[in-house]
Amino acid sequence: MKAFVDAIYRYPVKGLSPQRLERTTLIPGRTIAADRLYAIENGPTGFDPAAPSYFPKNRFLMLMKNERLAALRTDYDEATHTLSIVSEGREAARGDLRTKEGRLAIEGFFRRTMPAELNGPPKVLSGEAGSGAPHSFSDVAKKVVSIINLASVAAVETATGKAVDPLRFRGNIHVSGWPAWREFDLLGAEISIGSARLKVVKRIVRCAATDVDPATAARDLTIPKTLLQTFGHADCGIYAEVIAGGDIAIGDALTSDVLI
Repeated sequence: MKAFVDAIYRYPVKGLSPQRLERTTLIPGRTIAADRLYAIENGPTGFDPAAPSYFPKNRFLMLMKNERLAALRTDYDEATHTLSIVSEGREAARGDLRTKEGRLAIEGFFRRTMPAELNGPPKVLSGEAGSGAPHSFSDVAKKVVSIINLASVAAVETATGKAVDPLRFRGNIHVSGWPAWREFDLLGAEISIGSARLKVVKRIVRCAATDVDPATAARDLTIPKTLLQTFGHADCGIYAEVIAGGDIAIGDALTSDVLI
């Protein structure tokens, strides 16, 4: 079985649009660069940018509760840290997330468009931590890379009887070539991708965010319920920790002693 990288994605702002990458460099103990580097705080969290720490996802705007986020088309320029938001076919906000003015522009957009869903003033939070490793507003405390087996997504698609976009699972690396659910056999194992090496540490338990169509923002499926009823678990995908850094690219093979 030859497995390879089908796609690479990062999510610069938690809950907002993915960015497709052709290649990236993995660093030990970190996420993909700029993945969930920013988040929109939904009411005061006590987050300290000088000592960034994990907070549960319900403290931020996120798809599990705020499906309207999927209707936005956002883009992040890594060089300038500028986020642009397109809503209903036109640019509705743009701002450099490193500046007060830029953050206010983005916060103002969410304050105007989502007042009923806010628990307090929306605030752009940054994971930049000076000279230290950047913080990631991930759903888990450990800094990991998420891997989605496209054959497992196809199995979910068969179970639902409807098309299932792999982007519902908001993973970093999409893999082709494994049979459905083979990724679960890799728990505790090491895998090589390109010149990087990762250790699989956890299955990903799915929540209602996956019920939202990333193209239409409609909450049109019940993915966790379907997983439980059909497969006896609510998991799709795995988390892996980078243990040896290196470059990865679309088309790279994934290898592991477990699969030999």
